[in-house]
Amino acid sequence: MTEPSFLTLLGLGFMLGLRHALDGDHVAAVSTVLAQRPSLRASGLIGFSWGIGHTLILLLVGLVVLWFRVPVPDLLAQAAEGAVGVMLIVLGGLLGMKLFKERWHAHQHDHDGTRHVHLHSHAVLVDHGHPHWWTESVRPLCIGMAHGLAGSAALLLLVVSSAGGVAEGLTYIAVFGCGSILGMMLIGLVLSVPVVWSLRLGRPVFLAVQGLASLGSVGLGLSIVYRILTGGSAS
Repeated sequence: MTEPSFLTLLGLGFMLGLRHALDGDHVAAVSTVLAQRPSLRASGLIGFSWGIGHTLILLLVGLVVLWFRVPVPDLLAQAAEGAVGVMLIVLGGLLGMKLFKERWHAHQHDHDGTRHVHLHSHAVLVDHGHPHWWTESVRPLCIGMAHGLAGSAALLLLVVSSAGGVAEGLTYIAVFGCGSILGMMLIGLVLSVPVVWSLRLGRPVFLAVQGLASLGSVGLGLSIVYRILTGGSAS
């Protein structure tokens, strides 16, 4: 029978998973993906895929750590976090390049004797196709895996010191992962609201939201890389 103390630990793990989803680097990475998919349906799928990738990596690393009773090297943890910083820079940069290549500009035309001004891009192709769910899932899945590797050290230190064995440790990680999956799905839904609304308010507002997501991701990524290069510890 499961001990009450371990049940408490599982409950704590679930709550920590929910809280873990709120980390700034997670929010920034998912925001860059959501900014290109103004859809409530896509937001839930993105958050779910991120959480699955995050949990899979934690379970894999956790199995190795718990089975062989070896800690995650600090150098590997810092390298993984630095890779997350680089990934945030790339994600934000790709979104910024997309906006630049589209070359949105003011376009005037007459309609029924009245001059109208609207934003126009000659680089945007109208695609009425519907992408399959797996093509929408691969990118956030990989992003989640990278974040899972970067955040594994602190979590596994707690698991190794608290769990009574491999099975208990993996159970804790799985429950933590369920919390992070739910948290990321909720965050995805919340973040998608201003994106969807901005598109309904007009193309200029939507482009501004995309620009902010791009700058935020690049800025946070640069701060992470700078902290790692200057000797800051992995979070």
